[in-house]
Amino acid sequence: MEGLIPVENIVQKIYLIRGQKVMLDSDLAVFYRVETKQLNRQIQRNMERFPENFCFKLNEKEYESLRCQIGTSNLRPQIATSKRGGRRYLPYAFTEHGVVMLSSVLRSKKAAQVSIAVVNAFIKMREYLSTHKQILDKLKKNDENFVIIFDVLKQLTDKPKNTTGKYGFKAGTVKPT
Repeated sequence: MEGLIPVENIVQKIYLIRGQKVMLDSDLAVFYRVETKQLNRQIQRNMERFPENFCFKLNEKEYESLRCQIGTSNLRPQIATSKRGGRRYLPYAFTEHGVVMLSSVLRSKKAAQVSIAVVNAFIKMREYLSTHKQILDKLKKNDENFVIIFDVLKQLTDKPKNTTGKYGFKAGTVKPT
């Protein structure tokens, strides 16, 4: 199942929208090997299975921002009467749980395999981020130590300040008493 879709391909299709890691309906349709409209039709028929924390529709601003990030120009939603290419409706975004629910709605062996691969990609992404967070935390702790070391080194390498008083002993300047 791991070889079905490379994890890297899946991870590239995970976006951060509304503070959640999500995948778009069109990307999932490619993985499931179905048309986007067929996938969306199944979602609309089973909306009770897709609460807001599983699946939500992007608004114009979110979609436009995402479209700019992806670098596509022909995905702008068109009005339903338009004959031009591109999407006609705003896309759905699916969280990890929404992807799992999709496999039960699509009811195929392929859908189950793809869902497992996608969930594994989410898990690997979480593990990767967790590992990097631990490293960053350790570096922050060391950062404080580096600042102290650099301050001490700077003090040691700085030239001494000019002083107004003279210090030391000069021969011949001591008067006998």
